[in-house]
Amino acid sequence: MIQQIDHLGIAVRNLDASVEYYENALGLHCHGREEVASQKVKTAFFSVGEVHLELLEPTAEDSPIAKFLEKNGEGIHHVAFKVDSVSDQLKQAADAGVRLIHEVPFEGAANKWVAFLHPKSTQGVLTEFCQERS
Repeated sequence: MIQQIDHLGIAVRNLDASVEYYENALGLHCHGREEVASQKVKTAFFSVGEVHLELLEPTAEDSPIAKFLEKNGEGIHHVAFKVDSVSDQLKQAADAGVRLIHEVPFEGAANKWVAFLHPKSTQGVLTEFCQERS
């Protein structure tokens, strides 16, 4: 079951410059950075109430974020929903005819299990399910 929006993923070209903007211009506090080698990305996290912002900078030219930036430029990359069970949500989506990018959850940033739905079957919105790892 979807509990809430967990975070918005925002693709950026320069993580340091983007963190500076969010801290100085918006007054937010970066509460963590992490590199997710499997996704070829560096991240920075901000909290706005119960929702988080996840800034994403590619670490390689062939990373999904690098491809997104090349095609779309900087901006919102995905919406992530906090769920009870990523596996159950993937099954529900697949049963409804949604195209899955990942059929099995994998380790993502911030100690979470994650998986994505393809935007061609989600009204153009790259959708992520995430669940705390225990």
